[in-house]
Amino acid sequence: MRQHFSLTGAIAGDNDSRSAELASVSRRNWLKTAAAFSGLALTVGPSGLVLAADAASAAKFGGAAMSGGLVDDVLAFVAIGSDGLVTIVAHRSEMGQGVRTSLPMVVADELGADWAQVRVVQADANEAKYGNQDTDGSRSMRHSFKPMRHIGATARLMLESVAAARWNVPVDQVKALNHEVVHAASGRRLGFAALAQDAAKLAVPARENIRLKAADELRYIGKTSTRGIDLKNIVTGNTQYGIDTRLDGMLYAVIARPPVFGGKLVSVDKTAALKVPGVLQVIELAGSPPPAMFNPLGGVAVLASNTWAAIKGREALKIVWDDGPNAAYDSAAFRLSLQELVRKPAKAARDQGTVVSVLAASKKTLSAEYYLPHLAHATMEAPAATARIVDGKCEVWACVQAPQATVNTIAQHLKYKPEQVTVHVTLLGGGFGRKSKPDFAVEAALLSQAMKGAPVKVTWTREDDLQHDYLHTVSMERLEAALGPDGMPNAWLHRTAAPTIASTFAAGANQQQPFELAMSAINVPFAIPHIRVEVPEVAAHARIGWFRSVSNIPHAFAIQSFVAELAHAAKRDHKTYLLDLLGPARKIDPASMGDKFNYGESPERYPVDIGRMRNVIEVACAKAGWGRKLPKGRGLGLAVSYSFVSYVAVVIEVDINAKGELSIPMVDMVIDCGPLINPDRIRSQLEGACIMGISLAMSGEISFKNGRVEQSNFHQYEVLRAMAAPKEIRTHLIPNSLEVELGGVGEPATPPIAPALCNAIFAASGKRIRNLPVRDQISKA
Repeated sequence: MRQHFSLTGAIAGDNDSRSAELASVSRRNWLKTAAAFSGLALTVGPSGLVLAADAASAAKFGGAAMSGGLVDDVLAFVAIGSDGLVTIVAHRSEMGQGVRTSLPMVVADELGADWAQVRVVQADANEAKYGNQDTDGSRSMRHSFKPMRHIGATARLMLESVAAARWNVPVDQVKALNHEVVHAASGRRLGFAALAQDAAKLAVPARENIRLKAADELRYIGKTSTRGIDLKNIVTGNTQYGIDTRLDGMLYAVIARPPVFGGKLVSVDKTAALKVPGVLQVIELAGSPPPAMFNPLGGVAVLASNTWAAIKGREALKIVWDDGPNAAYDSAAFRLSLQELVRKPAKAARDQGTVVSVLAASKKTLSAEYYLPHLAHATMEAPAATARIVDGKCEVWACVQAPQATVNTIAQHLKYKPEQVTVHVTLLGGGFGRKSKPDFAVEAALLSQAMKGAPVKVTWTREDDLQHDYLHTVSMERLEAALGPDGMPNAWLHRTAAPTIASTFAAGANQQQPFELAMSAINVPFAIPHIRVEVPEVAAHARIGWFRSVSNIPHAFAIQSFVAELAHAAKRDHKTYLLDLLGPARKIDPASMGDKFNYGESPERYPVDIGRMRNVIEVACAKAGWGRKLPKGRGLGLAVSYSFVSYVAVVIEVDINAKGELSIPMVDMVIDCGPLINPDRIRSQLEGACIMGISLAMSGEISFKNGRVEQSNFHQYEVLRAMAAPKEIRTHLIPNSLEVELGGVGEPATPPIAPALCNAIFAASGKRIRNLPVRDQISKA
């Protein structure tokens, strides 16, 4: 039997209790929890809801400013068995982005471990032990790279110290290499297995004694040969997603939720449902009044011996609902109201120069409006969670992106202390921000409590998923420019109207927050003397949540499309015009553009670098053959985006036949995200962003009628089919040294896809797309 001589006090999966700071579940604390993805806090001030630096962490940036901060304690993350097997804890959620490989890979590289002798275990929710565990904001590697290197280097020094003591040589004369510690002068070597027990007895070395490896000593970081730790198990079906959980005596539940956000149950007739074979119980769940936060919507739960019986039982329920204040929500009417708002002056979020007077005096102006509907996350695995309660302790298995928020929310609803709740994080079949909101895990816990602690699995069907999502916001963007004789703008006005994510956490919140506006709206880095961004008030009528790339999607679509329109009006090449608009290479303090968010990062370490932005444009255009002669019906479209402190440029080639049918022969994507830690995963993230971005642009739309979502499944909310995917996606990664600050990868490539696609459609057909989704607009006259 293999023994563990642990460099850790306990491996992931333990049930260590912790003293939670979040004993209070006040509204203010929930606002802070909800805004944790930004590293800042939502607070209530004299003028309403604002996003501001948390007073307790005013001087902190990056991971240090997040709830739980950063932990680089080797005793929390690494264990070595008597057989030499190295166990590394993954404290972030795996949802296809490869974080369960990439973060442990960094530890293994600094440790000097053989990747074939490494196993990875998933951390339970335990922010006190592991630091912040939220997997969102494209920051897992950005925040954790240095701590993971430190952890690996610390474990390496402990092993080297034991070997040096046995050989009676200075520790700087030995070196950990490929799962052994070697003394080159004598040729002696000892495997990790022979050293682990004594290493575990050592005190953790002082921080100043830890030496990180030089770039030329690294085996895995920056290389493409490291196999994904989960790939074989995923392919062979030997993994556990949230929906896979099975416990002895488990009940299966589905829930009929109010069809309109803010609605509530009036009455339910359970008689027919209880006659369905396999149905065991029907339970009413209390709803939570708006704001939604991470609370369940309430409704009627059907519990059965299997999921199918629960679904058929739900179908047999006879329910009367009170649709509440959002019963009249209608997407078509709401779109018209947004259009009216962007055509009137509104509160300025950035006011540089004298835009209004310059526009009024200009002899030539250009304006355009762009519309984007609500979008659903539509993850491959719909939300699912299992809970049981034994001896006053709740244990949950769930596909969640925010483990600690899951603990805290469940504890609030059960009226438990957080240390009475354990959350086991499973693999996620996609996340995109949806699974940062643990309402589905709370449902499972509440039903287990109602069933006297019996294990209950709650499964969301696809219909549940689409109709009760925390949706990406709907938006209308209006852009106006005053043009000089050379066709270049000397004044820029952007009005952006959209319900805010803050409405999910504070009643009455009706303006986009600074963090939303800092996603490609107020921080437009163009060399224009007069810039003004206005933000009308817009009420929300659905649950609004963060989504892959969040507000960068509508803002970048509008701005990058408008730049192409400006270039066309000036009769100039789009690429050259865009480069001129950006101006010369320089570094811009985000605060000078009104951006105090900067994705939670230090403005000194992360200025907006126009040189890097210009470079990704140049590389993308060079790789795509920008300017080459194309046959009739073909066109190239360009867009660039700065988001999550990374730079991405995209060129898309489209082919439109005589019937107006579109195909995409080629996509070229360039990213500058700082050092390339795991190039294979970066490429796969770019490819995934391309597919998702095209899917959203071509057919993504959630619409409402009488307060209800009109789409129910993938026959109405279409995702990109294989036959419509680009024939080739070429990814180009800009190399950087390890001294350059890390940027995000999972989200930055999504925003430029829609504008590049629509700009290509115009180049190929002369048809300008300003309203998404594209659908059949190309073939219409």
